[in-house]
Amino acid sequence: MDNLLGILQGFQTLFIPGVFIYVLLGFIVGTFFGAVPGLTATLAIALLLPVTYSMDIVKSLVMCMGIYMAGMYSGSITAITINIPGAPSAMMTAIEGNKMMERGEGAKALGQAAFASMIGGTIGSILLMIVAPFAVKLALLIKTPGKFSLILFAFVVVILAQRKSIAKGAVATILGIMIATIGIDIMQPAARFTFGIDPLVQGIDLMPLIIGTFAISELLIQSEKSSDEYKLINKEMLKQKISRRDFLPTIKEIKEIGLMTYIKGALIGYFIGVLPGAGGSMAAFISYAEAMRSSNDPDKFGTGTLEGIAAAESANNAVCGGALVPMLTFSIPGDAVAAVVLGVLIINGLQPGPRLMTTQFHLVAPMFAALFVSALIILPLTLYILGPYFIKIVTINRKILYSSIALVAMVGGYVSTYSTFQMLMTLIMGVIAYVLRKQNYPTVSLLLGFILGPMIEKYFRRSLYINDGNPLIFFTQWDSIVFLLLIVVFYYFLTKRKGVDIKEIIEKNRS
Repeated sequence: MDNLLGILQGFQTLFIPGVFIYVLLGFIVGTFFGAVPGLTATLAIALLLPVTYSMDIVKSLVMCMGIYMAGMYSGSITAITINIPGAPSAMMTAIEGNKMMERGEGAKALGQAAFASMIGGTIGSILLMIVAPFAVKLALLIKTPGKFSLILFAFVVVILAQRKSIAKGAVATILGIMIATIGIDIMQPAARFTFGIDPLVQGIDLMPLIIGTFAISELLIQSEKSSDEYKLINKEMLKQKISRRDFLPTIKEIKEIGLMTYIKGALIGYFIGVLPGAGGSMAAFISYAEAMRSSNDPDKFGTGTLEGIAAAESANNAVCGGALVPMLTFSIPGDAVAAVVLGVLIINGLQPGPRLMTTQFHLVAPMFAALFVSALIILPLTLYILGPYFIKIVTINRKILYSSIALVAMVGGYVSTYSTFQMLMTLIMGVIAYVLRKQNYPTVSLLLGFILGPMIEKYFRRSLYINDGNPLIFFTQWDSIVFLLLIVVFYYFLTKRKGVDIKEIIEKNRS
């Protein structure tokens, strides 16, 4: 009952004009960053980090939720119109949506993507409100050895989620942990791994790492693309003539797709979102594959079908609600955006966990409300009102756009500590992340290793201290045993069982 009252108060806080405007602002920013190929919601929130210092924490959090939900959806805009997903989670949408665009049904595909995203996002946010209070009660039962095993489980899932590049996922995660160890020891007042460089005593700040990893590295990646590619995108986009009335899905189309397709996709997306490091791409693919498996006419997939769009988009937007559950209750983000939101909380002096969800629920409840409202306004705001204008944002001059982002990123790296050294670290982290990305190392694993590294070290050392240095404590405490068994289970399912190959699906449908 207390949680229900807290959520209702969160909605009341959200609809204060001075707060709600930040949801809308975040939604517009998220749509912009999600729709422009190369920009993501993760980058948008990373650039927002410096601004949060001068903002009320509630306003900054609800703005993040608007960016999160809109950024997840809006990747489908360019995926459908020009076959270039604005976000990785829109890859499956591009397979079906662009075929419809070629047939002159682009508005119908865009409308269905928005409708499915609205359904998935709404279900995901409702499940977040229901599940989070129970997750808090579970978190209170987990003791220090169990917390170590839980974070170890999170690392294993993040690494195994890479499937064909498990070794690279492990290397990136370990590198993040190593970077986090630089500076003062977490349990003793002693500097470590500073190599005689005095500024390194303060360690590497979270802000430079996030901005460098997601902003600077992306700018370096984008700088390699030729201007002719962007001119082609602009030329194709200027040809499109889309009317607002063509966007809204019809009752007949929704019935043909089937309500269960939306619900099943949302449930798949939500539970995959709870898994650390899984993210919207995996959710969209699994939901798409399941929709094709259960379809009465699987051969139509890959030729431009609304059912495929509905399955993928309902799943990736439901991830938003699922990814926040482990982040808020265990400080373990479910995907890259949730990891950056975790950074927003930490930088503003809030530590996610049971204490935050019980003693400071008045700060969390508006987040839940903002995610729910952001899902509801996807269809009316992005398509019927602003859709035709949002589609044209990919025609913005790239030189002006990326140079502006570079300026904001470097200034953001400075204002985190007003230290030129940390600004330099922003650039260095960006170059490191760029090199990793060029070699297909997952930068999300790097960030999770950096954030969770100090925590797993702290719980490991405390557990050994409690048991006089005997590591058997991890195999005698029930909570620790549960997570160690989960590691074995997930290792089996993610490595031993044969999964569905995305390339096989694409090639089969094209042939």
